[in-house]
Amino acid sequence: MVHISERELQLPDAIIGKLQEIAAEHKEIISLGIGEPDFITPKPILSHINKIINKSTHYSSPQGVKELREAISRKLKKDNKINADSDDVIVTCGSQEAIFIAILSSLDPSEQVIVQNPGYLGYIPAIELADATPIYIKLDEEDNFEINPDRIKEAIDKKKTKVIIINTPANPTGNVLSKSTLEKIADIAVENDIYIFSDEAYEKLVYDKKHISIGSLNGMEKYVVTFQTFSKSYAMCGFRLGYAHGPKKLIKAMSKSSHYVTLCAPTISQLLGIKALSLPNKYIQSMVNEYDRRRKFIVKRLNEIGLRTNMPNGAFYTFSNIKHITNNSLKFSQDLLKKAKVAVVPGTEFGNHGEGFIRCSYATDIKLIAKAMDKIERFVK
Repeated sequence: MVHISERELQLPDAIIGKLQEIAAEHKEIISLGIGEPDFITPKPILSHINKIINKSTHYSSPQGVKELREAISRKLKKDNKINADSDDVIVTCGSQEAIFIAILSSLDPSEQVIVQNPGYLGYIPAIELADATPIYIKLDEEDNFEINPDRIKEAIDKKKTKVIIINTPANPTGNVLSKSTLEKIADIAVENDIYIFSDEAYEKLVYDKKHISIGSLNGMEKYVVTFQTFSKSYAMCGFRLGYAHGPKKLIKAMSKSSHYVTLCAPTISQLLGIKALSLPNKYIQSMVNEYDRRRKFIVKRLNEIGLRTNMPNGAFYTFSNIKHITNNSLKFSQDLLKKAKVAVVPGTEFGNHGEGFIRCSYATDIKLIAKAMDKIERFVK
């Protein structure tokens, strides 16, 4: 007999995973769906593999290689203005694992987590796997998908709410939270004695605004867990390397949980992470400059087509309004894939308030983006 747990059966089937399969199997399809840099990992990182391969055959500690944690600590102080100690850092298999074990380590069954909607699709399954409860706050297009702190206040249950998750720069909307908004969220966390989990996976991919880490604000050392990754900034998705910084007691608890989830992040990836953090900024900036060029192009074209699209300030996504065409973003995306051979992600992947939108990734060659826009234009007309 094969038995599948009710918990697993209730997990959503991520459409993005299906898009990855389709894009890999059908080369005629132009994919604007996958949230992965199309750049190759910088050459200095790849060429470093041969130098460290013999040092990479053993486990590290569950908390991570000390030299990497020290390098991350220096990076957080310099780039994010977070006064970080290496003992308050944990290295993980991407920031997704860090978020999951943080949820496992901080929440008991039926306790609540406030999440933005539309928002990154990975939060909800992680919360539900821990038998906790997600509480949604709506983001509005007319506010450029900025979080309204008053909605957080309204959503808080004094007994049950334990965590607020924020994502800046945001997936799927591209919004970068303002300092004013961050300060108001920080005040709410202090007033109610709850954690802020700050997902900053796209921290380096910002354009017209400045990224601010909420963990850098005065008095937030006890309240903020900052999650970052090498996947986006250094195009190291396949190396599965991320990290978190937060209160020492919680980081220790996360290290304990990590031991039973993955044991540790890959040692070779951790040693490459040390190399990545030593690189000059030009390697990141060259990617950002190209994303910026694509960003301006794709937003202009989408609006010309008639798909209202706000200019994103960070990450590498557009979030386009298709409500004048249909309120069924899944069917729109399926028809677009079938008839026009272009893959986009329906807004419902990011929550019920994502209905009526589609997400396009511009982590794709600009020539392919141009072809995709022409195909979408013909499809819409």
